[in-house]
Amino acid sequence: MLNIKIIAIGKIKDKWIIDGIEEYEKRLKAYCKFTIAELKEYKLPLCPSQSDIDKGIENEGNDILKEIEKDSNNIVIAMCIEGKQLSSNELAQTIENYSFKSANITFVIGGSYGLSENVKNRADFKLSVSKMTFPHQVFRMILAEQIYRAFSIMNNGKYHK
Repeated sequence: MLNIKIIAIGKIKDKWIIDGIEEYEKRLKAYCKFTIAELKEYKLPLCPSQSDIDKGIENEGNDILKEIEKDSNNIVIAMCIEGKQLSSNELAQTIENYSFKSANITFVIGGSYGLSENVKNRADFKLSVSKMTFPHQVFRMILAEQIYRAFSIMNNGKYHK
């Protein structure tokens, strides 16, 4: 069975977001093993300097890379603004194509200031969902929904119309 993991910086605090993610997590059980790893968000000073921001991104990146390496033969999809935008059908095809190469596909969501270059360089694919900016907590639910939609497409389900 395919293992899909989301690695994300920070904890979700809003119950409605948690409930939404849990709903997609429940639905995904029919298709894959789905997990989310929440990693520590590095706290920055109230008025951070660029040096503070760079250090925070680097520390979060190191934690992300450690989490990635917990799974062997891992395909990594980094969520970043400079990534390629795909339709839901194209995302389904991308997941399906990668599933032939590895049983482990990991999506990475960075913190508020983005992903470290080391994480981007480790990625097998860089994905951007939109030119718009979303709150990181809400985006985690959007990504879970799109992963579920992709599996629905791959399995000719009724969810995707």
